[in-house]
Amino acid sequence: MRGRNAERDRIEQLLADARQGVSGVLLLHGEAGIGKTALLDHAAGRAEGGRVLRVEGIESEMELAFGGLHQLFLPVLDLVDGLPEPQAVAMRAVLGLSGDGVRDRFTVGLAVLTMLSEAAAGGPLLCLVDDAQWLDQPSVDMLTFAARRLRAEGVVMLFAVRDGAPGAAVKGLPRLLVEGLDRAAAADLLPGLPPYVADRVIEEARGNPLALIELSAALTPAQRAGRMGPLALPETAAGLPSRMQDGFLEQIRRLPEAAQAVLLVAAADDTGDLALVLWAAESLGVTVEDLEPAERSGFVLLSGAVVRFRHPLVRYAAYQGAPLARRIAAHRALAQALGATGQVHRRAWHLAAASTGPDESVAEELERVAEWAGSRQAMASASAAYERAAQLTADPLLRARRLVRAAQRAADGGQDERCAALADQVPQPPADPEVAASLARARAVVELGYRSPETAARLLLAGADLAGAGSPDTVAPLLVDAVHAAYSAGNATLIEEIASRAPDLPVLAVPARLFGGDVPGALDALDALGGLRARVERVEREGKGGGEGKGEGKGEGKGDDGSATGVMDRLMTGIYHQLTGDHAAAREAAVEAVAYCRDQGVGGWLPTTLHLLARTELALGRHDEASAHADEGLRLAESYDLDHRAAHLRAVLATLAAVRGQEEQGRALAGEALEYTRPRGVGRATADAQWALGLLELGLGRAEAALELLESARRAAAHPLLCLPLLPDLVEAAARAGRPERAVEPARLLGEWAAALGQPALSAPAHRCRALTGPDSAAEEHFVAALALHEGGSDYDRARTALLYGEWLRRLRRLIDARDHLRAALETFERLGAGPWAGRARAELGAAGGETGLTVRHDGPISLLSPQEREIVRLAASGASNREIATQLFLSPRTVGHHLYRAFPKLGVSSRTELATLLAS
Repeated sequence: MRGRNAERDRIEQLLADARQGVSGVLLLHGEAGIGKTALLDHAAGRAEGGRVLRVEGIESEMELAFGGLHQLFLPVLDLVDGLPEPQAVAMRAVLGLSGDGVRDRFTVGLAVLTMLSEAAAGGPLLCLVDDAQWLDQPSVDMLTFAARRLRAEGVVMLFAVRDGAPGAAVKGLPRLLVEGLDRAAAADLLPGLPPYVADRVIEEARGNPLALIELSAALTPAQRAGRMGPLALPETAAGLPSRMQDGFLEQIRRLPEAAQAVLLVAAADDTGDLALVLWAAESLGVTVEDLEPAERSGFVLLSGAVVRFRHPLVRYAAYQGAPLARRIAAHRALAQALGATGQVHRRAWHLAAASTGPDESVAEELERVAEWAGSRQAMASASAAYERAAQLTADPLLRARRLVRAAQRAADGGQDERCAALADQVPQPPADPEVAASLARARAVVELGYRSPETAARLLLAGADLAGAGSPDTVAPLLVDAVHAAYSAGNATLIEEIASRAPDLPVLAVPARLFGGDVPGALDALDALGGLRARVERVEREGKGGGEGKGEGKGEGKGDDGSATGVMDRLMTGIYHQLTGDHAAAREAAVEAVAYCRDQGVGGWLPTTLHLLARTELALGRHDEASAHADEGLRLAESYDLDHRAAHLRAVLATLAAVRGQEEQGRALAGEALEYTRPRGVGRATADAQWALGLLELGLGRAEAALELLESARRAAAHPLLCLPLLPDLVEAAARAGRPERAVEPARLLGEWAAALGQPALSAPAHRCRALTGPDSAAEEHFVAALALHEGGSDYDRARTALLYGEWLRRLRRLIDARDHLRAALETFERLGAGPWAGRARAELGAAGGETGLTVRHDGPISLLSPQEREIVRLAASGASNREIATQLFLSPRTVGHHLYRAFPKLGVSSRTELATLLAS
């Protein structure tokens, strides 16, 4: 480990922290041969008194779903039985220990997190993942999911990734670039070489330890003696790994033919199982004795029942350097051996590797592999298996179906570019309506998740048209998803166009009438939809436990199964209630949608349903709950790489920050949201983020800036119905900026829609706006009406009205009346933590001659907790166990226990009973 002091210190600090119960993660990355594996070996050697789990990615087997997890956890499989039951079921399923499916990949991620935590129960755990870029993507996703949530388990996870190599994406982890050795350390690896020769080798190797060793080993005796002309080595350093590979290949070709054959079989295998390799090699006429020259030459390391190549470049050279016919023979031999041991998935991939043309029997085997992987949420692996099956399919229609399935799974796995490439291979237009609908959905998932929601809506609408009226079960979900996408785009015209295709469908009747101008009809349809949902839920409760259902895949945008359809119906019901101003009913639907996602394991939809829940709680003035749910939703959206939904959630959090006067945080959240939404036409989130910025400016007393931002938000929302919540702020900004003419139109629109919809949540601010824009003689009547309508609604909105009323009364010198309303507003703003508004109310109260000595919001010791500690404490006080809290917040039980251990002294409690009493007070 010459020249690696900084890297060793970083690793050894992680190991030292783990001995104190603190977890840590590090991703080592660099070029081939730079020393990443040596650093992992060093870590393994320094893990005294702890357990070490290790897995190595192999390029030829990176499509085998959860193969990496299986290898990593093989020594601790007994821990599976001790997991919480849902996690144990999921882990058995992905490891091939049962035939069950997996609905939600978050359950798998939690199982991995809990497994790591339990493996560290007796002491620190070191988990090593070498060549992670060649591990299967589902394993990488679950390991990184767990790694990002490690806190207080005593676990160290070290990943090694080769820069520039294609393969699995390893994201979101702390990184350390492993660079070349300095000249002194490099020279230590070249003992006995003359300085001129050593300098030439060091220059060529660029500090790469493997290159230094291999280039020096390849020197002739004359070159070692110093007789090296200027052209003895290549002039450029480009393609160093390739030249090292060529050097390995040249050395391999010096081995006997039989040794090359057994080395090829070992290179084609991914298990490292020596018995399997030798079994397969026997069918090629070679034996264990033929492995001896390769072992003696240092190409492979044998330990017990395992065969391991000393470097991935050796494996690659042994495989790629062999003629095609020999590679095919090796794969056939491995397929035969694997079939005899019941490893049908590995057998299928080896048969596929041995196929040079269409082969329906192999394609069918791969399709079964894809179905297995998809049922366990291993979407990248399922996509790869469907694609290879399609390549082996001669029938054009069947080939198209398999390509579409590959594209769907790629979309579900967040592989948008791959989805598009696969979809482009499908002949247009598809001959089968079902294929057309599935293709539209796959493309739309990518568009909604990463690009343009309007394009997603139009793709879904086109897919519904292709499917035709004769396929109602296919068309209806497409149209509902299309409405949802158009709503995200903020395109009311498109919403109406889509919904009008099936206006008799209950979930589409509401938007068809609402955006078509028939408000009474829309409200009747919404009542009918609520009744229908109640009947469906009653049936679901009565039949609960009757079936497993299918998984949700990536999440938002996927609705081709019962679970996703159940979420979408609840989601759209909540959105319709929110649009029509019935926030209590909207929250009820959102709570049901979130509970459904949790109960049914439809985790990919949780960020979307939590977003709706947070919006309804914001509208109801339940700011703490809104913040907690938006925070949770954002964490999940980031874990699922749902950038679209993350932007929506950041806009909600920006609004909450604006209410509290957290200027820096609010601007950052809104700015990040707008950076995503503006170029993609995500109109709803754009309007919400601009609303947040306008509200921030309004609260800070910058009315002119607020007016500009709020008018921009109104333009982004476009349709009056989509911008109703922000109109009261726009009217107030115009009034405070001395631009009453710019308040007239929004006040009129709000009043008309409030009258049509008949909801107090809209009628109250509409009266407030009339008070601001109408004659003074009528203002008090409207203020009083607004305050009455606020009863039972949002305390925050009521306080906003009371503040404006108090200001108006003070200007009329009715100081006693003004003080009553200003004091009530101040008390509410203080309680809600609405700093800017409390400041304004305090100033007005002082100007009216009132007592302004109220303290700022005080939560007692609760304010000392971090946001995550607050959420854990809240759940613990409700009676949830550590495991239940861990499951809900996607943490390990040990981390939950650690947070409670830290929180209890801060709160001055020593038990959960005392905690519940404290929070209740």
